[in-house]
Amino acid sequence: MAAIGQQQRTVPGRAQSLALLVICIGYFLVIVDATAVNVALPSIGRDLRGGVAGLQWVVDAYTLSFAGLLLTGGALAERLGARRVFLAGLALFAAASAACGIAPGLAALVAARLVQGAGAALLVPSSLVLLQAAYPTREGRAKAFGAWGAIAGIGAASGPIVGGLLVTAWSWRGVFFLNLPFALAGIALTTRSVPPAGPRRRSVDLPGQLLGVAGLGLLTWSLVEAGHAGWTAPPVLAGFCLSAAAWAGFAWAECRTADPMLPPGLFARPSFRAGSAVGLLINLGFYGQLFLMSLYLQDVRGYSALTAGLALLPEAGLLIVASAASGRVMARTGPRLPMLTGLVLGGAGLLGLIAATAATSYAFMVVPMAASGFGMAMTMPAATAAVIEAAPAGRGGIASGVVNAARQAGGVLGVALLGSLVGGRGDSIPGLHAGLAVAAGAFFAGAAVTFLGVRNDS
Repeated sequence: MAAIGQQQRTVPGRAQSLALLVICIGYFLVIVDATAVNVALPSIGRDLRGGVAGLQWVVDAYTLSFAGLLLTGGALAERLGARRVFLAGLALFAAASAACGIAPGLAALVAARLVQGAGAALLVPSSLVLLQAAYPTREGRAKAFGAWGAIAGIGAASGPIVGGLLVTAWSWRGVFFLNLPFALAGIALTTRSVPPAGPRRRSVDLPGQLLGVAGLGLLTWSLVEAGHAGWTAPPVLAGFCLSAAAWAGFAWAECRTADPMLPPGLFARPSFRAGSAVGLLINLGFYGQLFLMSLYLQDVRGYSALTAGLALLPEAGLLIVASAASGRVMARTGPRLPMLTGLVLGGAGLLGLIAATAATSYAFMVVPMAASGFGMAMTMPAATAAVIEAAPAGRGGIASGVVNAARQAGGVLGVALLGSLVGGRGDSIPGLHAGLAVAAGAFFAGAAVTFLGVRNDS
């Protein structure tokens, strides 16, 4: 750690700022793509003749690949060097986005989304390793995480609006072409301005990587299928059983290899366990309700894609403010307080949305939506920081992979579970209410986990 710390202390302020800008561009792409695609779903369904199940796959194919490959992406960032892996992720994400934009049918779009998720799985863990290398002090990292979260908030806030504008003025295809200039700018800035975070010499834990991909991939596939085939369908149950077997094999392999991809001792650290669990729970609640609200606003209230994007602005807009506030509070108090505050406030906002019906005034929903968005953004940077801080020296890549894998698994669980509650239709008000109750429960469960497990001295 001393050697790494000495290397980090030599990073000048300008290089720190450029590294943070590049990291933010990469994460901006991941966030804006997810939120813009949600608004474009009805248009995609009409153009490519896909039902709700097909639209779930447009969302979840990306998440399946992203979640399944995150641990491998984190391990590669440590082994090959974070900058090299980050550049590969940006290039793959850009190429897959172009393929999405020209997809002739739903099957081709889903296939391109799988590749796009693989690019994101390389991009996100390596970006956080670069951030950790650029900001060696805890206070500096806390503020950087706040800025990182604020840029993600800009992506989340602008995604529905830009997506709606593109769908209205042109086509849903523009949602994917939008990624290209940002990816190219990120590649240019990275090659010119970002110093490499040196690779860590380690053996290749091939059994661990294969079993980890299998475990996460099978779990994510099973959750996606459960959303429309039913939780007791034989393929779904078989997928869950195979996933459990893969995870058991993964645990066995990691306990017996000399240089495990995911050292079992990481989970002995309370803040690591709790931060990872919170990552799963907040994405389950937030992205599950985002899927429901996008359908509700268009199918129940009859909004256009652009109007729906604007209607979601109170929820997304406060992500910017809350992420920056989270960084400032975290620099003074550590991650526990912003996590607790955000989870309780976000859960309360989701409960408030349960009163929504076809006749509910939109003005009534503004405050609950704002509270849920503020709570999500207050929690996310702090939870990520808690996991990264709890990891030992040199394991930032795999720690980032774990927390992001947990978040992506939570996102796909939210879309699958909450999507199944509306019964394959966006106009099921009882299903909407049940889904929002589940989302709120996930936030409150995260608050309990934080209270019991997160410590500021991790």
